[in-house]
Amino acid sequence: MVKQSYIFLPLIFAMLVATLIQTNQSFAQSEEDYYRLVSIITPKAQTESRSKNWKPAPGDLVLEVSGLAVLDDRRVAVAIRKGEIWILDGVYDEPPKNVTYKRFASALHEPLGLIWKDGAFYTVQRSELTRIRDTDGDGTADEYLTVAKGWGVTGHYHEYAYGPEVDPDGNLWLTLNIGLGLKKEHKARAVTDPTLGFSQGRWRGWGMKCTPDGKLIPVCAGMRSPSGLGANREGDMFYTDQQGNWVATNTLHHMRKGAFFHHVEALASMNLEGSPIKGIKTIPNGLPFPEAVKRMPQLKPPAVWFPYKKAGQSATDIMLDDSGGKFGPFDGQFFVGEFTQASMQRVFLEKVDGEYQGACFPFREGFASAVLRMDQGTDGSVFVGLTNRGWSSLGTASYGLQRLVWTGKTPFEIKEMRAQPDGFELVFTEPVDKKTAIDPKSYKLKSYTYNYHSSYGSDEILNKELTLDAITVSDDGMRVQLKTNGLRPLYVHELRAEGVKNSRGQPLLHPQAYYTLNRIPKRDGR
Repeated sequence: MVKQSYIFLPLIFAMLVATLIQTNQSFAQSEEDYYRLVSIITPKAQTESRSKNWKPAPGDLVLEVSGLAVLDDRRVAVAIRKGEIWILDGVYDEPPKNVTYKRFASALHEPLGLIWKDGAFYTVQRSELTRIRDTDGDGTADEYLTVAKGWGVTGHYHEYAYGPEVDPDGNLWLTLNIGLGLKKEHKARAVTDPTLGFSQGRWRGWGMKCTPDGKLIPVCAGMRSPSGLGANREGDMFYTDQQGNWVATNTLHHMRKGAFFHHVEALASMNLEGSPIKGIKTIPNGLPFPEAVKRMPQLKPPAVWFPYKKAGQSATDIMLDDSGGKFGPFDGQFFVGEFTQASMQRVFLEKVDGEYQGACFPFREGFASAVLRMDQGTDGSVFVGLTNRGWSSLGTASYGLQRLVWTGKTPFEIKEMRAQPDGFELVFTEPVDKKTAIDPKSYKLKSYTYNYHSSYGSDEILNKELTLDAITVSDDGMRVQLKTNGLRPLYVHELRAEGVKNSRGQPLLHPQAYYTLNRIPKRDGR
């Protein structure tokens, strides 16, 4: 009998291994399980995007998407870098085999945004905000009207202009790039601040708004490459910026009157008529960012820092999920495009002491090219405009249009990360397994900041590992309180919750969260 029992040991072992493999496979998750990609047009270019002799795919419309506007449940409008607007029909079809393309407008100068408002398209060209209409109904634009102009164009290649986006009062917002390293011929067409000595094209590095009666108003300054614009559900306007000199890493900022963010060369226009920023005479160069904020009251911290490479390398468009749940469990949150990594981040925001701050999370990788523009379809899906012309990005194509569709399955994610007087509250999309959620070994928490300086970007500095003093899980398993006595204002607090599982034993799809703690909430809840 003993010898016979040994015969069954290999069989029992094999059954155990098969069970473990099956269990692991059932836990295996990918972003595609929850958000699938539909490619509408994603042609490969003939040469690399960095090539001096870059050529598009033969026979295709070079759909280098620079602006995107959903029109209805069949059509989207697309602005392209070439200076045209196209209407695409049949874009919701799956598979999208019968998409039609009609050119609506042409002869535009690098339009880098697009909206449809009151029967007309609005786009920001390099030198003006333009209204474009089809007045005779033949499907082609025949009226191009200048809505606003007045910012400087010195001829420098980096002087991009983005927008517009509309706020609840009907104002059209736009943002203006800094020119990097102006030469003599550019400076001849620039303005110079007499105290600081900075020279830039007029209002370069500023956020502007155009009122319904056509008045162009400078609002805030300090932008480097502000390619993303968007409004939250409350109607407040935000922009994204990209790492570079004076910009430690990618950022999301709340645009409001008189705010200065980080790029000091925008202060060349500080003394122009209409400027809401005055009196900056010195720049705190070479300090940790929290110290720079103390020394320069006009310097406003971002609502969210995107730690470099961990949460993208070049932030682009901002899109509010306003679908009421048609795009999954993140209604009311922001999604932010990413150029270099051809991906998308998710952002949760809250107000503490009257100011915005919040957390960013990885969301979706694997787009065919650099994500530059996004707009939400009538069914809640997200149209994603792609182009990497001139800069490298991940992906299989150099340009195109894709659609991101929620599969109906809810991913196990940290939905919200909220600041508390003594730590953070995590809100999940599904109930957690309480045993793993209450275990301190399931979490790693640290904080760090960046240098504020004229050099390009910044490493994470003044790192500090934080100890969790207590962990509390709500009765329904949807919330976890993490208590620590090591919070630092104006620091990024990085959380990794790799040990937390849901009630089915699955780990988080994305266990990383990066909270920008500008202000620690008071104990009275403010």
